[in-house]
Amino acid sequence: MHKSGKYSIILLMVAALVVVPTGIMAAGQVDYRDTQIEAGSMAADALVARPLGVIATLAGFGLFVISAPFSLLGGNAGSAWSSLVVDPAKFTFTRPLGDFD
Repeated sequence: MHKSGKYSIILLMVAALVVVPTGIMAAGQVDYRDTQIEAGSMAADALVARPLGVIATLAGFGLFVISAPFSLLGGNAGSAWSSLVVDPAKFTFTRPLGDFD
């Protein structure tokens, strides 16, 4: 085996011995996230996301009305209603201000 091949194997082994324990320790860490929502995200939600959510809800309702005959024929009117109207309405009206999760 060439000298550079031995050097590469030794370097790979040392890197593995250093990286593996670090990864195991990181996997055991608990995520301590700050649950308080920042004022900036609240402002962005109130000024941008909520108005867009209202527009998406109204547009979804319009699309549902247009696609209702086809949805009824296909037997998926309930899932179309849920996807086009209920989901945008929940995003807009039921979640806490500034919470995008």
